[in-house]
Amino acid sequence: MAFDMSQVQRGARNRRTPYHEAAQRHDPKGYTVYNHMYFPIRFDSFESEFETLLNGVTLWDVAVERCLEIDGPDGFRFAQLLTPRDLSRCAVGQGKYVLICDSDGGIINDPVLTRMDENTFWFALASSDALLFARGLKNAYPDLDVTIREADVAPLQVQGPKSKDLMAKLIGPEILDLRYYFWTEAKIAEAPVVITRTGWTSEVGYEVYLTDTTRGVEVYDAIMEAGADFGIRPTGPSDIRRIEGAIFNWGADMTYENDPLEMGLERLVDWDLSDDASISMRALRTIKERGVRRQINGVELDGDPFPELNNLKWPIVDGGEEIGRVTSAIYSPRLERNIGFAWLPVKRSTLGERLTVETEWGPRSGTVVEMPFVDPSKQIPVS
Repeated sequence: MAFDMSQVQRGARNRRTPYHEAAQRHDPKGYTVYNHMYFPIRFDSFESEFETLLNGVTLWDVAVERCLEIDGPDGFRFAQLLTPRDLSRCAVGQGKYVLICDSDGGIINDPVLTRMDENTFWFALASSDALLFARGLKNAYPDLDVTIREADVAPLQVQGPKSKDLMAKLIGPEILDLRYYFWTEAKIAEAPVVITRTGWTSEVGYEVYLTDTTRGVEVYDAIMEAGADFGIRPTGPSDIRRIEGAIFNWGADMTYENDPLEMGLERLVDWDLSDDASISMRALRTIKERGVRRQINGVELDGDPFPELNNLKWPIVDGGEEIGRVTSAIYSPRLERNIGFAWLPVKRSTLGERLTVETEWGPRSGTVVEMPFVDPSKQIPVS
C-alpha cells in the first residue's frame, strides 16, 4: 500500500514532485523534505536498492533538485560570477560539475550545470538557498541584464548497468552516442525531455529532465513499463554507493563554511580566471597561498555493521578533546566494512592515521584511508 502521507506534515509550503502520484503506486517506505518538496527516500531496504543499482537499473525521482536558471543577454557573465570553474570551456550541449562559491571561498552549493544556449544555464541544486543567494548577488551587479528564476523542469535519474539498454529502448539506439556530461533533447511518452549522461550514484546512468511538468505520471509510468524487461525498480538515494564513490552531500559533508581546496576539489577551480570574473577567485587565491588547516578524508570504522546512515555528525576525539567530525558513514555490503568521510586537521589527515569516533552506536576505532573507496579512476560512470 502507498506510504501514509499523514505521517508527514503537509501544506502548500511543501510541494509534491510531478512524479508523486506515480511513485505512490510503488509503495514508498518514507519521505523527507528537500528544497521544500516531498522526496521519497526508499522503496525497499537500502541494501536491496544498492544491489539493484549495482546489477540492474533504478528509477529515482530527483525533481527535488530544483534548477536555478540563469538567462538573458548577460547570462554567461552572471553565471561565471557564481563559480570558479571556467564556463567558457563548457560548450552549449555540455554539462559540468561545478561549485557555487561566495566571496570568502565558501561553498554555497555543488550543482551539475548544463549550458542550454550561449547565455542560458541550469544549475541542478542540492537542498539550499542558492536561488536566493543568486538573486541577492544580482543586486551587486545592477547593470547586468539577466533573469534569475527556478526553471519549471523535473529531473529523474535512470541509473545502473542496464540503464543504457533501457534508454535505447525508450529513445532509440542514437541515445548511446550521448557522451558523459553532455545532453540532448528527446521525447518520452510524447512529452519533451532533456536527457543528460549524469547521475549521483557513481554508476553509469542518465538524468531525464521533464520540461512539461504536467506530464510527470505518464513519463514515470513509461520508464517503468519499458524497464520491466530489465528488472527496473524505483529507489531513493543510495548513500552506500555515493559514499563508496566519494560523492559529497552538501549540507552534510560540506557547507558554506568549507572551501574547494580543503574539500580536495581544487580541480573545480580554474586559476586563470580573473578576480573580476568570479566573486570567489580572490579569496581562493588567498586560501591557496596560505594553505588549508583542515581536510576531508576517507575513513574506515571498525566493529559491527552500522544499521543505517548516521543521523548526526560524529565527534572524533583525542584525549577527551574533539579534533574533527565524521559527516557521513554507512556499512558497505560489498566492501564488508563501515566507511565514511572525516574532517580532520591537516596534520592528522594522513593515510593510516588511527582515530576514535563517538558514534550513535558507541565508540569506534577508525583509520584514515584513500577515497574513493571503489573505482578510484571513476571509469564506471563514464563507461
